[in-house]
Amino acid sequence: MTDDIRSRVRGLLETAFGTVVMVADEASLLEGAVRLRPEVAIVDLSLARDSGLGWLRELRQRCPDLRVIVLSVHDEQSVYRAAMAAGADAFVLKRAIATDLLPVVDALAGAKRANMA
Repeated sequence: MTDDIRSRVRGLLETAFGTVVMVADEASLLEGAVRLRPEVAIVDLSLARDSGLGWLRELRQRCPDLRVIVLSVHDEQSVYRAAMAAGADAFVLKRAIATDLLPVVDALAGAKRANMA
């Protein structure tokens, strides 16, 4: 994500949910998820150096209750299928962040809270 998009996404999420933690790479994502145990992680596919999505599989192993939303500029079905097969709970195209991201976060966080009740 560009810095402009990143700051807009952060502002949108902070307004809606309060606390937002951003990381710069897969190692920070994995360490932060294990340490902080967030409800939802929103991960930009361009963050990942591992195009095989091994980081997502590892994240699912380490944090099985974490809901993971993958952001991508790629709208090919193969990219969507690969992300979902690796453990993503949702897939949002970057061009649709303004309209789709908050409803997806709400749905996943709400589903997690309902499952915990």
